[in-house]
Amino acid sequence: MKRMPDGFIDLTVTSPPYDNLRDYKGYVFPFEDIARELFRVTKKGGVVVWVVGDATIDGSETGTSFRQALYFMECGFNLHDTMIYATNKPPQNSDRYEPEFEYMFIFSNEKPNIFSPMRIKRKWEDKRNEKAYHRDKAGEMIAKKKININERVVGNIWYYDTGGGHTTNDKIAFDHPAIFPEKLSRDHIYSWSKEGDIVYDPFIGSGTTAKMAHLLKRKWIGSEISQEYVELANKRIQPYIDQKTLF
Repeated sequence: MKRMPDGFIDLTVTSPPYDNLRDYKGYVFPFEDIARELFRVTKKGGVVVWVVGDATIDGSETGTSFRQALYFMECGFNLHDTMIYATNKPPQNSDRYEPEFEYMFIFSNEKPNIFSPMRIKRKWEDKRNEKAYHRDKAGEMIAKKKININERVVGNIWYYDTGGGHTTNDKIAFDHPAIFPEKLSRDHIYSWSKEGDIVYDPFIGSGTTAKMAHLLKRKWIGSEISQEYVELANKRIQPYIDQKTLF
């Protein structure tokens, strides 16, 4: 990021190596330095999606995720939304309820420039093309408004299956110890950016963010401290780059 000018990145989608929950070849990362640099390189109206969880050590959750969120705010970011990534993690024998989620903190540099919300069909069908009244930004009732009554914006808890056949069909990706679902990355890239925007992942890992940014016609940049994972990400992404350049 030190090689990037100020206000360079439209969207960051990443998941850091939190609380030593995975083996990252012994590497550690200077979180505060990275958070400050992310604020510097994020455009006004840009967004950072920070997917993180907490370990349980000596009978207590660490709370690292909350401390990181507060530090991002100290750097100047708005905490635009606190979202939940609901997972189907394998059960564990312990004296607490099974952990089934991670946080997805949505930080914005001022108000987000882009919001293209994910939508789903309603369970019931309504033949109306408009509703009789709605409220304007000031809360005043005004005249009829055209609507798509059979769709609604999804909530901020997103459910994804994980594991083989769900996280990705790229078998090579599982050579990395901690990959998140392609659909998670895709949905955030769609929500917070537009075609041609620059999407960044400072912990590119197996290349999930890069792959989905490429398929959604965004530009992308990835950083990775492990040369092994750089080579892994390149091998995973290259077939999709080659495929796109055939036409």
